[in-house]
Amino acid sequence: MPKGVLYLIPVPLAEQAVGRSVTPLHHQLINTLKTYIVENEKTARHWLKAMDFIVPQSDLTLYSYGKHADKTELSGYFKELERGEDVGLMSEAGCPAIADPGSEIVAEAHRRGIKVVPLVGPSSILLALMASGFNGQSFTFHGYLPIDKAQRTKVIRDLESNSVRLNQTQIFIETPFRNNQMLDELLRTCKPQTRLCVAWNLTGEDEHILSDTIAGWKHKKADLHKQAAIFLLYR
Repeated sequence: MPKGVLYLIPVPLAEQAVGRSVTPLHHQLINTLKTYIVENEKTARHWLKAMDFIVPQSDLTLYSYGKHADKTELSGYFKELERGEDVGLMSEAGCPAIADPGSEIVAEAHRRGIKVVPLVGPSSILLALMASGFNGQSFTFHGYLPIDKAQRTKVIRDLESNSVRLNQTQIFIETPFRNNQMLDELLRTCKPQTRLCVAWNLTGEDEHILSDTIAGWKHKKADLHKQAAIFLLYR
């Protein structure tokens, strides 16, 4: 029996961005699927409804692969796929498996010989890089930096050094309630000529993308508290 297809279904980055993020193909596809592997069930149901999902939600089967899920045994996620049914994979926001634990599901699908089909959608990492004016030929995404202040300062200096040595854009994120502290640390630690871009609420109605030298940033005002932000450093 042929196996099903695992579709990687992006979701909007912001509440008001459904029209900018969801294509006719998304609408068509999500209404043919009845099984989803999701990072968070509540969020997945919210976005499916926002994307004009017409299948009764009571008919859905949703498997959660979020941080509280047991990932030591992945076979439970693949029952429908193994018997030939197509399944959707969704993250909390943006593209599945990009800075997202869904990569574990995708890797297991490949091990099982299951076809994986990624769909076009918004990635905050790529959108911020596109709008930064920094090097898009060579870049690295580091995820979260250390919480410990001394370790974080060292990592920031290393990133700044790498951006010069490798001519490479350094990209990272922070927990939303610590964004302002991260910005303050960057302004204290980095050299005046180093360039910094901060993008927040990408694709939303209040989207902001600011790109300047550290010296220039010291004359700007930006309140990033509890905002979905991404930071980029470049030489």
